Amino acid sequence: MMRKRSNHSPAPPPPPPADWEVLPGGMLVQKRLAGTSPDAAPPVPAIRLRIKHGLAHHEIYLSSQSTFGEVKKILWEKTGLHPQEQRILFKEKERDSSAYLDTAGVKDGSRMVLEEDLTARAKRLLEMRRLAQAERAAKSVAAVAVDVDGLVSKVSEMETAVLGTGMRVAEKDVVELIELLMAQLVKLDAIAVEEGEAKRKRGIQVRRVQRNVEKLDQIKLKNSEPIHSSSPYLQKQQQRQQVVVTTQWEMFDAVAAPAMAASTVPAGSRIEWQLL
Repeated sequence: MMRKRSNHSPAPPPPPPADWEVLPGGMLVQKRLAGTSPDAAPPVPAIRLRIKHGLAHHEIYLSSQSTFGEVKKILWEKTGLHPQEQRILFKEKERDSSAYLDTAGVKDGSRMVLEEDLTARAKRLLEMRRLAQAERAAKSVAAVAVDVDGLVSKVSEMETAVLGTGMRVAEKDVVELIELLMAQLVKLDAIAVEEGEAKRKRGIQVRRVQRNVEKLDQIKLKNSEPIHSSSPYLQKQQQRQQVVVTTQWEMFDAVAAPAMAASTVPAGSRIEWQLL
């Protein structure tokens, strides 16, 4: 006797509980929390430190594996004293910023003393002043460089016109460019710079100004040379002027010669010759 086959598929297995998960192989295991591993180290406990600063007392909390430099950063927020200007004493000994608290024997409730390092403060202020001066010098050199760029462009145009094509330019324009470049040289000389990038850039601009002043001196010398008559146009002009002058002198001689001859013969002699 044949049995009728059912078309109904078997019901799926119930979902695993929330704290269980199915691995790719089908094994049901307990779900692990995200970010955890069997070898995960226990969290580092936070410790409380008591800091004395003059008449004030501060309490801070941080990891026992932190450094004294991190302690200084927290105290910077509380006291306004820069970390480079702080001296932290633990067990009557100054501690380096890179030293670790647990290595130095710091425990929960340990006490420390915060002092201001006046020498370090003076050094930091001098360094800040030096950096600010270098920044101002760099900006001043950059501003002069922009002006020099414009003047150098004009010098190049004038050099092409005079030395390249033989054109003439007004001497006052050459002198004016020289004066403007010398004014930029004075500005560069007035910028106080120390050894560094700003001094190097200032030297570059000084040499640029000097080279272009020398070019203008050459342009001025070339511009002052007399125009030679070697060009065909000038030769034709001179020949035309000579022909006109010669023609004038020839016309004057042709008219004046008979008049002079007639005036030299006495009137009486001419009459006598006619009677004969």
